[in-house]
Amino acid sequence: MTEPQFYAVATASLGLLLGGLFGHLAQRGARRWAGFVQACGTGIWPAVVGSALASLVLGVLAWGWTLQPRVWQPLFVPLVATAPAMVVLYGPRLRVCVTAAVSGALLTPPASILVVDYVCGPSHLPPVVGATTGMWLGAFAAFGTCRYLPWMPVPGAWRAAREVENLTRNDAPAMSLLWVLRRALADFSEAQFFGNEWASGAMLAGAVIAYLISPSALAYGSGLFLAVLASQAVTALVGVLIWRRRWQLLGFYPTFVPVVSVAPATVLAFGGTPQSVIAGALIGALVGPPLAAAISRRLPADFHPFVGNVASMSISTALIVPLLNLVPGIAS
Repeated sequence: MTEPQFYAVATASLGLLLGGLFGHLAQRGARRWAGFVQACGTGIWPAVVGSALASLVLGVLAWGWTLQPRVWQPLFVPLVATAPAMVVLYGPRLRVCVTAAVSGALLTPPASILVVDYVCGPSHLPPVVGATTGMWLGAFAAFGTCRYLPWMPVPGAWRAAREVENLTRNDAPAMSLLWVLRRALADFSEAQFFGNEWASGAMLAGAVIAYLISPSALAYGSGLFLAVLASQAVTALVGVLIWRRRWQLLGFYPTFVPVVSVAPATVLAFGGTPQSVIAGALIGALVGPPLAAAISRRLPADFHPFVGNVASMSISTALIVPLLNLVPGIAS
């Protein structure tokens, strides 16, 4: 559940779930300290996380045979792709949740596996490029198919029947330092459609606990967890600072994109040097969010904007990491 953050440990995943549940209950109780509304500001967290988990389990059952000793496969991808996005777009109905879980499990993992194995490997690109490419390829197939499924409702129509809270509606304006810090923390869990301070904080606490027990357990056994975390923290904070006016104007801006793509991928690619930490964080914060927003604006109305976000992750990582190879002294 926390493989999108490059953590992939049970304690961080448990923290994410418990923090998300706590934030959801606090939001249901209208607590001022509940944090940002989860599931893209809709508050339908149970349906979103439920369909995502079901899709994850189905995907592992369907494609687990691709795993071999010492061979990694991106089987986590259904968790952060079609399934939760489809529920947010079409609403928390049972038939939508089932369709989302099944389509995400059947379409996303094979696309990601094929790109990782046959494109990223030969081209020496970070595996996150393949994983995220599979996400938007699978999403194109899934959302395109939904147009012809008679049981699927009109996309977005369910929101008209309820009040949808704005992501910037909390107790501080988007220009304040407190809001910037809160938003940067929330971006750590945005990839899983949580986007909440409690979820992110509990996830990070679980990751630190795992690191203290076994430093090599995180970041794919690289021992670079602290460097990855530092780069993610810098890119989250810098991204929100740079694009905070977009947040204020639009209510949402994909500043989380480099947190789960360019920044950690650069750290792993170059051995966690200080130069790689800073370069991945700063370039990712400058390039990833506006590219994601530009792609999302051009999508059809029945495609969730997450497609643009993951497309930005794959494109920006595929461009930035190889270009940084040309910078002297960036590698260890």
